[in-house]
Amino acid sequence: MAGHSQFANIMHRKGKQDAKRSKMFSKLSKEITVAAKLGAPDPAFNPRLRLAIAAAKAQSMPKDNIERAIKKATGGDGAGYEAVRYEGFGPGGIGVIVEVLTDNRNRAASDVRSSFAKHGGNLGETGSVAFMFDRVGAIEYPGSVAAEDAIFEAAIDAGASDVESGAETHVIYTASDELASVAAALEKKFGEASSVKLAFKPQNLVAVSGEAAATLMRLLEALEDCDDVQNVYANYDIAAEEMERLAG
Repeated sequence: MAGHSQFANIMHRKGKQDAKRSKMFSKLSKEITVAAKLGAPDPAFNPRLRLAIAAAKAQSMPKDNIERAIKKATGGDGAGYEAVRYEGFGPGGIGVIVEVLTDNRNRAASDVRSSFAKHGGNLGETGSVAFMFDRVGAIEYPGSVAAEDAIFEAAIDAGASDVESGAETHVIYTASDELASVAAALEKKFGEASSVKLAFKPQNLVAVSGEAAATLMRLLEALEDCDDVQNVYANYDIAAEEMERLAG
């Protein structure tokens, strides 16, 4: 079992400040609407919708917002959204995966390409980065919810494949098709998770520091600020003291 969590290095600064809560809710709503449009509007019969709702609840999204997003699907909204994945490289040769949900592919591509170009990166071909990541389920709990050993034992009993624990978070990894069942089992024991989603987990992390690290953080923030971008993943490893310096 890993000695500390690298989750912040996989899903960069998710759910940061209240100032970005509205944008986050908008992205969550979009995923719920698309999931409901592509399958049944009842989460009991729609695994993607079930995960989308779980992710929204984990971010304290109001029940009314969730129900409104589902109703949009039955009203015809969400039909034009397209899921697109972009792959590229940031400063220091860091691999970056960007997941987009958009009704305007040209706009999304332009925004993503511009973000890379302005912050020392470049877009790559499809497959140029993804092979360095594994598609997994990721469930995050606050570090205070239970001791490391208790989380580990419960997660493995529930069918998880790996656990990373640190002072602030526990992250449970699962096979992609077992995310919902493992999340449900852990919820019975520890309550709602702070995050439940499919993610790209780096197979190996690449150390980066100094100006390259600072520029990389700006690139990831710029990508997350794009309206069409749903998720950003990167295989960087920045020392804790360096992260504190950059955050300050």
